[in-house]
Amino acid sequence: MRKYLAVMLITGIVSCTNTEKKVAGNSDTTAKVEAAVQNNVELKDAKVQAIYDGYIALKNTLVNTNFDEAKKTAAALGPVLAAYKGCENTALIADRIASAKDVAAQRKEFTALSTDVIALFKHADLKKGSIYVQHCPMANNGDGGDWLAAENKIQNPYYGDEMMECGRVLEEIKPAM
Repeated sequence: MRKYLAVMLITGIVSCTNTEKKVAGNSDTTAKVEAAVQNNVELKDAKVQAIYDGYIALKNTLVNTNFDEAKKTAAALGPVLAAYKGCENTALIADRIASAKDVAAQRKEFTALSTDVIALFKHADLKKGSIYVQHCPMANNGDGGDWLAAENKIQNPYYGDEMMECGRVLEEIKPAM
């Protein structure tokens, strides 16, 4: 049992180190979604909660195809990631999203950011709510792309209004019993 817990702890610590891989929007909608998210998902670690909240805010700006807000939310997420041991490289991805020249570049970087953050949350200690791992097979020129969401309804950050519901839920992360 101790070996299993040690492996889980190590995996959780290093999970953020896997980095291989039209300007419009409605900030009122984003704010409402963020408020609902913060009420539904609660993590035991405050730093991990801050990463989650920042990530969801960034995802929502991309859903809304809001380039300027995505720059701001990515810029705010970078230091939060950098402050969490093992997520320093993921913070660099957030910085690239913040300095991207267009929303297409932001969405491309979001794929790598999501890969790292998904690995972190699969091993996070969730107290309340569910986190959904979702996938769009058409993102990134057919290579696909994953992201996290606070609800099982698909709202695609890779295409926004162009194909809002393209994708499916791959996994539901729930609190341990």
